[in-house]
Amino acid sequence: MIRKFFRFIIKILLGLFLFSITIVVIYKWVPVPFTPLMVIRYFENPQEDIKHDWVAMDEISGHLQKAVIASEDQNFPTHSGFDFEAIKEAMEDNRNGRKIRGASTISQQTAKNVFLYPGRTWFRKGLEAYFTFLIEIIWGKERILEVYLNSIEMGKGVYGAQAASLHWFGKDAVKLGAYEAAAIAAVLPNPRVYRASPASSFINNRKNWIVRQMQNLGKLSLD
Repeated sequence: MIRKFFRFIIKILLGLFLFSITIVVIYKWVPVPFTPLMVIRYFENPQEDIKHDWVAMDEISGHLQKAVIASEDQNFPTHSGFDFEAIKEAMEDNRNGRKIRGASTISQQTAKNVFLYPGRTWFRKGLEAYFTFLIEIIWGKERILEVYLNSIEMGKGVYGAQAASLHWFGKDAVKLGAYEAAAIAAVLPNPRVYRASPASSFINNRKNWIVRQMQNLGKLSLD
């Protein structure tokens, strides 16, 4: 009886493992139609329209690509999915009583947004690490950034670059200028509270900082 139970558990775990590989491979080529967060937001706020328009990477302004890297994860082109130096610095800051901050990379955020539910448990963190590893291996940097830019929450009911660009600036994502792109990137820490336009003084200051960081990054290479 016990042996049968363990064989059953092993089959379940193997099935989940194969399913996870399959869905990651599918999303390497197929647009992500929705994310768990979109579903959660729908049930939390059924009166709120969900705006989400998937576009290819070449239909997203290079300024926005650089802006999110400059603001969220400047080591994105070179790390393996985890920025261990940033993790170490965040742990030291938090241990010394400074403002609590995280060190989540764009790869980790993408894995969390596309495959998982919000949460801070060690189990969910373990799943996040697992999916981060998978997408780094199977997708590569350019696809990770493309999925990130098409899936991230960028306003109340607004998901992805195209929807955000239309919502905040009334133009397609490919037409965003540097300061407009920086304004959208500036709201990412709390997109349901912050506004890209009209921007508060806090967002304006953050936007200007992001533009300076974009200039410091130079040419973006995700090869």
